[in-house]
Amino acid sequence: MPVKSVILVLLVFAISGEISRKDAKENAKAVFRSSSAPLRPPLRLCVKDLPVQSEELAVEVFQVLDLPLSVNEAALTKTDKGFLLKLALGNSTELRIVGLRYSLVSINAKNELQFIANRVEGFSIPAYGTKTVTFKTPLKFKPKDGERLALMVEQVVSCESIWEVVKAKDAFEAYARGDYSVVPVVLRVANQVDVPPGAQPQRFRQRF
Repeated sequence: MPVKSVILVLLVFAISGEISRKDAKENAKAVFRSSSAPLRPPLRLCVKDLPVQSEELAVEVFQVLDLPLSVNEAALTKTDKGFLLKLALGNSTELRIVGLRYSLVSINAKNELQFIANRVEGFSIPAYGTKTVTFKTPLKFKPKDGERLALMVEQVVSCESIWEVVKAKDAFEAYARGDYSVVPVVLRVANQVDVPPGAQPQRFRQRF
């Protein structure tokens, strides 16, 4: 092969190799720029995927053991109109329970009790049944830091009987002070109002 031809071939290979190295260098720079760029997901998706947080307040329960209805759990759920009371209830009798009366209080750091509500609510729990109920009447108050909430059932109603806690306020105040020696006394009387048609009202003797 002539010398000129050999030189020409070498020049072609050198130029093509230089072009290849330049292209590879530019590609490497492009890959580095794309990998080092921060990942920024769309703001709309981030906001949309955030969970909706609902404020729920825990409520202590002052259990009255002689009542036929136990409160296994109590909580207040915040809504636009106020707080809704949710109770997990258990019926320990052979009678259908149709309502209750409760007191809800706040207790500060000095164990001082302040009444928030005293209400009567209706529902239906079959004999030996359990049920979680949320009362639709909102409670309007402003929770304060450092205070705890407590609930006490003062009355339980069936179609045949009414169970009433005697001196419920005194027992609740003792509970707030941490004095658990005061045991609430429950009085059971016949329900003369809600007795089913044709049934004879039951009569109970008061124990002294």
